[in-house]
Amino acid sequence: MDSGGYEVDLFVDPPDHDLICIICRGVLQCPVRVACHHIFCKKCILQWLKRQETCPCCRKPINQNLMFVLFKLSKSIGRLRIKCHNEVQGCTATFPLSDEYLHISTCPFEWQLCPHQGCGARALRKDARAHEQSCPHWRQMCPMGCGTVLSRATQAQHNCYRQLQQRYEAQRQTHRAIAAALRRKIMRMQNTMAHMRRQIGLICESLEVTEEPERGENAGEGTSASAAGSS
Repeated sequence: MDSGGYEVDLFVDPPDHDLICIICRGVLQCPVRVACHHIFCKKCILQWLKRQETCPCCRKPINQNLMFVLFKLSKSIGRLRIKCHNEVQGCTATFPLSDEYLHISTCPFEWQLCPHQGCGARALRKDARAHEQSCPHWRQMCPMGCGTVLSRATQAQHNCYRQLQQRYEAQRQTHRAIAAALRRKIMRMQNTMAHMRRQIGLICESLEVTEEPERGENAGEGTSASAAGSS
């Protein structure tokens, strides 16, 4: 079962026995009292009730609707002084339990992950600046606004004018290549259209040649019919 309470070793002075959760053996975190007046960590007793619905102390039935959070006791526990969990890294600070988050957010002995993509190194907060200055994965946009991403290797020799000129030349070559491709495509389309016009012309000529004999035959039949009528 996951512990719902605070580790006893975290506290500067040994906590009173009444502040220990009988389930997790840790100092009460979010203490709740059940109907039989026994007190447990809220997380611990809820996990306990998933397995059996009796008090772990007196075995009396527990009704979850009759569980009450002890806010005053929680505040009293919050005033107990604890040691920083970074004690093994060298932090000697002590502070009220309720100030733990505030201390950890500024503790110089807290491990920090390097923010630069691809690095993955860890450093203590007090050493993070030194690591950042020497991190080989350091990247930064050019502060002059040219849009170039600088690294440790390129920062010293970076020249905004030269960089912009190279970018302009590269874009101009790209535009020239696009324009040449469009011209080739237009020429292919023009050649295709010219070929289609020639084909259409040939079809029209063949139709005209076919129609002329038919008109001659029709004219001959008309003359024969007229001669027969006269006789």
